[in-house]
Order: sequence, then C-alpha cells, then structure tokens
Amino acid sequence: MRTVTIGSNDAGQRLDRFMAKFFPAMPQSLIYKSIRKKCVRANGKHIKESYQLRDGDILSFYIRDEFFSAPEPEQAFRSVTPKLDIVYEDENLLLVNKPAGLVVHEDESNTQNTLIAQIQSYLYRKGEYAPEQENTFAPALCNRIDRNTEGIVLAAKNAQTLRILNQKIKDREIHKYYLCLAFGKFSKPAGEERAYLRKDESKKQVSISDTPRAGYKTIVTRYRVLGYREGISLVEIDLVTGRTHQIRAHMAHMGHPLVGDGKYGKNAENKRAGRTRQALCAYRLAFDFTTDAGILSYLNGREFQVSRVSFAEGYWNQKTKIKG
Repeated sequence: MRTVTIGSNDAGQRLDRFMAKFFPAMPQSLIYKSIRKKCVRANGKHIKESYQLRDGDILSFYIRDEFFSAPEPEQAFRSVTPKLDIVYEDENLLLVNKPAGLVVHEDESNTQNTLIAQIQSYLYRKGEYAPEQENTFAPALCNRIDRNTEGIVLAAKNAQTLRILNQKIKDREIHKYYLCLAFGKFSKPAGEERAYLRKDESKKQVSISDTPRAGYKTIVTRYRVLGYREGISLVEIDLVTGRTHQIRAHMAHMGHPLVGDGKYGKNAENKRAGRTRQALCAYRLAFDFTTDAGILSYLNGREFQVSRVSFAEGYWNQKTKIKG
C-alpha cells in the first residue's frame, strides 16, 4: 500500500482522471477494476471513480508496485535557458510574446528548447514551480501558434487557471487578434468571410471550400485593412472560429496569401518580398468574460498587446491604437 497527498493542483478533478495521469502504465480497464475492487481509498474510505478530489485528501492505493515505477516526468526545462518576452504576468498566468521560429511544444525533431520548456524553466528558477511537489500538474500552455508565427501565448501557472482559461477559450470569451501582411489590395476595407476547411493530417495542410462538403468544418474570418503599400496590405484579423492554419489558408483562398508563407503562398512573390516566414503575429488579446471566471475574474475587460510588430513598421503608426 502507498499513499499520495492531494495538493491544490490535483484538487477538483475526478479520481479516475487523476489515476490515468498518475499511473500512465496502467490500462484504463485496470484503473476501473481497482476502484471497483475497493483498492483505492480516500482518507480511509472507499470511493467511486467519480469522486472529486479535494485539497488535502490522502489517497491510499492497494496496487502492485510495478505501476508506481512510472517514467520520470519530462525534465527538458532543466537544461533550457529562458529568454522570454513577457507581456503580462501575475500569480496565476503568463502572457508571453513568442518569437517566430520557436516551437511551442516538442515536435517530431525532439526539439528541447520549446516555449513551454522555457516557461517551466523560468518558473522553476523563480521558485514558482516545484515538480517534486506535484503529482500530475506542470505549468501548461492554453493556446498554441505555429512555429513561424509570432505573438501572444497564454500559459497557466496552476491547474485551476488552466481549467478556467481552457473553458473561456472554448466559449470564445477570450478574443485574439492578429496582424498580417497580405499580397494585393482588398476590394473592401473590412469584411467577414465564411468558408469550409478540411485538415489533412498526413500532409499537415488544410484545404478550403466555398461550399459545405463532407469532412469540412465551417470557418469565419473577420478582417480590417489598416494600410497598403506597394502591392502589400497590412490587415488585422479577428478569428471568429479558430481552425488549424485558418488565417493562412483562408487568406490565400481569398486571393491574398500572406507574405512569406511558403505553404499556402507563392514562393516567387515571397522571394521578391524578401521574407522566408509568414508575416503573421497574434498581437492583441482581450478578456471578455460573460460567465463566472472564478479566480481570474479580475482580468475581465482587460486587453494586452505586444509592444512591437517588426513587419508592420511603415504600414501604420503603432503609437496609434487601432481598435474599432
């Protein structure tokens, strides 16, 4: 028999979900069998799989030792030196301006220097993250952007914040605005475009249709032209839906591929423009809670913006707010 004390970052979740993370080598069927056979207790009492863990609970596991020999948790952050451009930080979360070229999570190339590794390293060095004191939680990202896209990424310092932010993003109570450079002059200064998108996992690419088709999901993209010069438009994008590669693919489908986008744009045009990465930045974020936000209610109504978007210089004066 072994015991585990539940901390604040494990509290609030169901017993079966906690066990799935705490015992990664244990088959799901065995997890439920262990609970059903009363091999798991909370504070000395038998419990069900739906039991909601509470801070301070002492769980007793009458389970074979082999399942406690789980692999060491990911420690890549220990060898990473953080170089973060922090837009905002408090005791619950971080807003970080990710540079183009940095991946948010480890990818197929097993890159160790990722945004999340840098964030965990930063919090570890500050004394705000102690992995040896956590059962299942680690600071995590709430949203992600492509390697070659720059801009604001949300990171949660605790499990309660992570749950709230994930729900708020799902409920569209957090608004993300993008700046991009797009080829061509738009016929209208602003608009809302609807189309349908299908993701091809094998090619890591998406395709767009003007009409509904099997396997395609609805996308809605709002845009506003902020400037134009020499065949290139500076555009603000408000994503009503947030599908994979939505901005890049939808803009290209509209006849205005992003400058520097090698996947959905034209390499000859990109070469003439002198860009090898898409000119796209998640530059502004607004909290607009319409339902209870718990410990994050103080963020309601607040907006945050990166201090500089290099590719936008010359198209608009960034000292002038561009809200409408």
